[in-house]
Amino acid sequence: MSNEIERRFLVVGDEWRQGAIGKALKQGFLSTTKERVVRVRVWGDDAFLTIKGAAVGVTRAEFEYAIPKADAEFMLENLCLRPFIEKVRHKILHDGLIWELDEFFGENAGLVMAEVELEREDQPLNLPSWVGKEVSLDGRYQNASLAERPYRLWKDEA
Repeated sequence: MSNEIERRFLVVGDEWRQGAIGKALKQGFLSTTKERVVRVRVWGDDAFLTIKGAAVGVTRAEFEYAIPKADAEFMLENLCLRPFIEKVRHKILHDGLIWELDEFFGENAGLVMAEVELEREDQPLNLPSWVGKEVSLDGRYQNASLAERPYRLWKDEA
């Protein structure tokens, strides 16, 4: 079994853009229940099916499988919930860790989030200057939640 230990933060300013390498992706959800999330993602020429279990703190079970791009595109168009999650993912190396910054578009335009995967929940973390409020435990910021209730509908509440 594979576990994902991930912390998420809102991003402040534009300083992070220096040296960031981005790649557009589109993802949709086949299931968004509390117990499990099933996601289809197309990222460039690659496609993946991902199953995630319920989160306990910042840890949850995660299984990801490469699938044919044509299958993923069919699932996105015919089986996935709307709206899709559309974003550019930028990768930045900071203090020995790879940070993934997601710049959202479409229904979630205006949201920029940073996430970092850790080896353990209590791992010390040196935060980059562009990291703002931590939202790891705020369910609204999970991609499945953003597909069900996009950022544009609640951003003034955040």
